[in-house]
Amino acid sequence: MEVLPSRLPDVLVIKPSIFEDSRGFFMETWNRREFERAGIDATFVQDNHSKSVAGTVRGLHYQIEQAQGKLVRVVSGEIFDAVVDLRKSSPDFGQWVGELLSADNRKQLWIPRGFAHGFLVLSVTAEFQYKCTDYYAPEHERTLQWNDPDIGIDWPLLEDEEPILSAKDQAGIPLSEAEVYD
Repeated sequence: MEVLPSRLPDVLVIKPSIFEDSRGFFMETWNRREFERAGIDATFVQDNHSKSVAGTVRGLHYQIEQAQGKLVRVVSGEIFDAVVDLRKSSPDFGQWVGELLSADNRKQLWIPRGFAHGFLVLSVTAEFQYKCTDYYAPEHERTLQWNDPDIGIDWPLLEDEEPILSAKDQAGIPLSEAEVYD
């Protein structure tokens, strides 16, 4: 396993060791001991799996209480994954990082507590899996405006393409009005 830094120091790109032969491949997606050696001390309590069609944006989501660390990956298709630092005390507050995750590149992304998360589906469909360090708590969930100009995420949308958004994501609020972490 190779752990690479991103532009946001606490968000890490993980490239699992992959063992391939004529039968297919094998990889470990989680090994507590190896992740602890890489500085990721996480206890996961919930796994989630979603499938979305091309052009869907999910996010930018976070929980203001019961904040979740997430280990994310794509098992089918390709996405552009975006993460925003919402820790007011961080020198990177309001900054974002994006990463292409796909079934082909098999990269994972570690997103610690204190960040908003979202993604754009680039393939016909994509299946996305993630492990969470705390339980889903809808009463604490918040949604940032996916295209807030103050954050400035460079979503790889086609010219004049309008993303597919849920009602919750359409109602996202700008960072300037959002509840954030200390």
